[in-house]
Amino acid sequence: MNKTALVIMAAGMGSRYGGGIKQLEKVGPSGEIIMDYSIHDAKAAGFDRVVFITRRDLEKDFREIIGNRVEKKIETDYVFQELDCLPDGLTCPAGREKPWGTGHAVLSCLGKVKEPFAIINADDYYGREAFVKVHDFLSAADLSVKGRYCMAGYQLGNTLSENGAVTRGVCSVDENGRLVDVKETFEIRKNGDIATGKDSGGNPVTLSLDSTVSMNMWGVTPEFLAELEHGFTGFLKNGGLENNKSEYLLPQVIAGMLYENRAAVEVLATKDKWFGVTYKEDKEAVVNALQKLVDHGIYPERL
Repeated sequence: MNKTALVIMAAGMGSRYGGGIKQLEKVGPSGEIIMDYSIHDAKAAGFDRVVFITRRDLEKDFREIIGNRVEKKIETDYVFQELDCLPDGLTCPAGREKPWGTGHAVLSCLGKVKEPFAIINADDYYGREAFVKVHDFLSAADLSVKGRYCMAGYQLGNTLSENGAVTRGVCSVDENGRLVDVKETFEIRKNGDIATGKDSGGNPVTLSLDSTVSMNMWGVTPEFLAELEHGFTGFLKNGGLENNKSEYLLPQVIAGMLYENRAAVEVLATKDKWFGVTYKEDKEAVVNALQKLVDHGIYPERL
């Protein structure tokens, strides 16, 4: 069995800590944040260590508020996403403030993560089942075979907010349970027994609540980092440097590999409900949902 790591993308948390930073909203009965539940579930599933992607300017505060506490429970490491971490010969353009996106964030793990790893967002609650399925896939992965990855597939109806529209990666899955495509779909809202939204061109779309969506929980093998490095160079040279708002995104990288038949992504279906504080009004619902899980013995009162 392979050792496995959980990579948490937290570099976009911002420089100000407190109630205004959604990743640090206290949602558990003993003041836990969403990341605490992800790490708890990952450790229970068998992951061997946690790697935080953060920023150098946040390192001290991040360690004090989150890292030092986590280090007592599981092996912990840190990598840093920086705007000027670019391929040789390229420099960050003046005026660029926005990070280069999730693909660049994970690329920060190059040289630091050498085992199969799962990738998650810092501010999403994924549920226990997904961690178990992704861990089992990664621990059994044949590392001599490139491009064999997995993705936790959620039912759209389990990922919607009652307080506003959301953006989701709507997936096409073949008869063998493998990912065919991911299409970013915007302004998705529940509308009776269906959902409505807009495609990338602004055209209206109707979706089944049973549609499979990606919540950016991927399972990959170490060679994926070399793919990210190669792709990031191409992204920058093909217009990414000129556009200060351009982003190098994980779903787009993986979709490109699928299109070129260089990857096979197994979709691991989960019926767990996603939680997240997309809107301030979501916090109460998340607090209540986690309290119910505690009441049912899924989690202890204090993690």
